Amino acid sequence: MKILLLSVFSILALLGCQAEKTIIDTKTVDQLELNKYLGTWYEIARFQHSFEKDLVGVTATYNLRDDGKIEVVNSGYKNTLDGEYTQATGKAKIPNTSKPGQLKVAFFLFFYADYNVLVLDSENYQYALIGSSTPKYLWILSRTPQMDEATYNMLVEEARKRGYDTGLLFKVPQKQ
Repeated sequence: MKILLLSVFSILALLGCQAEKTIIDTKTVDQLELNKYLGTWYEIARFQHSFEKDLVGVTATYNLRDDGKIEVVNSGYKNTLDGEYTQATGKAKIPNTSKPGQLKVAFFLFFYADYNVLVLDSENYQYALIGSSTPKYLWILSRTPQMDEATYNMLVEEARKRGYDTGLLFKVPQKQ
């Protein structure tokens, strides 16, 4: 029995060593003027995940709430730009004002997830690269439904340099 247990633990240890951990650079922007960031952002590209499954024409709209938190309204259309409209409302907060690019977002009760502003057009707030503390979540956002190719490529390259698998990016169809 001892030999069997030892063998099982040895195999598990070897498998654990072989499991590759993706390390990403989650450093956020040093400055974020919340009032400039508020408003509507268009999702240009994202990693696919269950909570946005089959959504296109996706936008995220941020508004300041009376309690100082941020209202988050994510909306989009099922399957096609003429599909059924759907929206989800959540909240966000900046837990540490010395790190304004590290937000927390919740769409269900008090279960907050990371929302890291990795890159931001610091002058005009026209584009942003958003990530998480894991390599599973990534978004490219724009103030307009279309993004010029040079800006898009720059953000994809930045994500790649940070350790994200940019081959997983899904370009989100948007209305003109």
